[in-house]
Parts: sequence; structure tokens; C-alpha cells
Amino acid sequence: MDLGLAGKTALITGGSAGIGLACAKMLAGEGVAVAIAARDPARLAAAAASLRVHTVTADLSKAEDVLRTAHEAEQALGRIDILVNCAGSAMGGPFLEVADAAYLDAWNLKLLGYIRMTRAVVPGMIARRDGRIVNIVGGAGRYPNASFLTGSTSNAALLNFTRGLSKELASYNVRINAISPGSTETERSERQLKSRIAPGQTLEEARAARLAQIPLQRMTQPEEIASMAALIVSDRMASMTGAEVLIDGGVMPSV
Repeated sequence: MDLGLAGKTALITGGSAGIGLACAKMLAGEGVAVAIAARDPARLAAAAASLRVHTVTADLSKAEDVLRTAHEAEQALGRIDILVNCAGSAMGGPFLEVADAAYLDAWNLKLLGYIRMTRAVVPGMIARRDGRIVNIVGGAGRYPNASFLTGSTSNAALLNFTRGLSKELASYNVRINAISPGSTETERSERQLKSRIAPGQTLEEARAARLAQIPLQRMTQPEEIASMAALIVSDRMASMTGAEVLIDGGVMPSV
């Protein structure tokens, strides 16, 4: 399927690994000029070695880094047609053991990081009357549990943000949508699993328990999320905005 994305430009946050890197590879393969942002310079260098992208080292929990990232990406690419917000992680744990700082860290990086980056790139999109934004959120925004409230609360807020902003941006032909992955085969997912192991449970038992909750009995691959992101930002889905797509192996059947 020709998605008609050749010649477009994209900024992908959290683009040095996992889903973000898969999105960078997918869009670059469609002829999109790509910039990726992340905190780890070594991972960014490795990503740049595997595909031709512009890199920005930044901590997107900091407002000044968000503005600098958007500026550097615009300088390198000429404009930003597509934004994929993917930077964000949260450490879980038993509810009574998770301190306020863990919530604030998750909200600053993911919730405010997405909001700030969207605010930084949207003026250019509005001026051109064209733009596409994809927020990689997460299934925990719909089916939370007590051991991951740091992440699920930010995810739920991001879904609200995505839906609410979509109506304001629609009149400028700027589309914003969300993809919520379930358990995905990434290093981040493995770290989260380790932080949420029940007392007396081994890591292998935790992995088996996670898999048992997925009707399709398989972990989602980052490339599946990237494929959906590429489709959503293409004009094949020109009427889609304010929507959330769940890709979770059937845990919560939904579009």
C-alpha cells in the first residue's frame, strides 16, 4: 500500500529504542525525513547508524528541552509535518510503596512532555493548515491496576487531552490520534514488568502471568505499532481524528 508519505517530515520523541525507533524506521522507509529525540546519546548514535535520521539529545521532562528539540528538528527538516509522541516511562510498584516523586516523574515526562511538544509544533502546522500527531499512550489508560497507577493516570489524562484537542485542531486540518499498545516486546516493558512483580513471584512467573492475560497469547511487536502510526498519519485515514486505537492482543476488544 502506497501511503503517500514521501517528502513529508517527522519528529519522533523517544525515538532511540522500542516503539519510537520502530516508528522512525517505518516512516523513513516510506520516504519521510525523520528527526528523533531521546535522552541517551549512545542510543541515539546507534539509531542514527542504522538509519538516516537527525538526532536531538534531550530530556523531555524539561520544558526548555522540549522547545529546543522542536526548534532543532524544524531547523534540520525545514518544518514538522508529523509528530509522534513516544517518550515516556513510569516505574510501578505496590500502591502504598510508591512515593509522590514517582507520579511527578511520570507526569512530567509523559503527560506534560506530550502536551508541551504538541504545543511547540502545532503553530507551524496551523500556519500550513496541515499536520498529523500521534500520541503513543498505552492500554493502562483504559484498564489500570494498582501496581501501575503512575503510568495509567498519565495515560488516561493523555487520552482526554488527545480527544479534547482534536476538535480545536480539526478546523486547521491538523489531526491528532492516539495508539494504545498493550504488552509490547520492548526493553521498557521488561523494566516495567520487573518493577511490578508480586511478592514471592519470580520474573518467569510474572512473564507467564502477563501472557496468560492476552487472548492472542503473544506480545505485541513494536513494528505493529509503527505500522498503525504510519497508516494514521497518511491521507489514507484523512477523516480520522480524536480517536484511540488499541493494539493489545484482544485484552480489551476495541478500535
